[in-house]
Amino acid sequence: MTYVVSENCIKCKYTDCVAVCPVDCFREGPNFLVIDPDECIDCSLCVAECPVEAICAEEDLPLEQRYFIGLNAQLAKQWKAIVEKKEAPDDADKWRGVKDKFHLLVR
Repeated sequence: MTYVVSENCIKCKYTDCVAVCPVDCFREGPNFLVIDPDECIDCSLCVAECPVEAICAEEDLPLEQRYFIGLNAQLAKQWKAIVEKKEAPDDADKWRGVKDKFHLLVR
């Protein structure tokens, strides 16, 4: 089992999770973070830190968001590691709780 960043992160991209990750498994894209499943040690520290509840165990992902498992793995191979917390985008709170944001994901 590994942890997965889901749709709630799109356009919010808070990085509180990055600050607590002991193995630096987060990767950063333009408006989304992913977890590298090959690096994640399943410690779950990041789950409680995410202010938009975008991180969960892959087995707990709702069926309609299961594609984020493969997406995290794919994008983790393309994006660079992020190891320090950064400021959230200025409009992050505006996107909190917005549904159906997948089309806004910038790869």
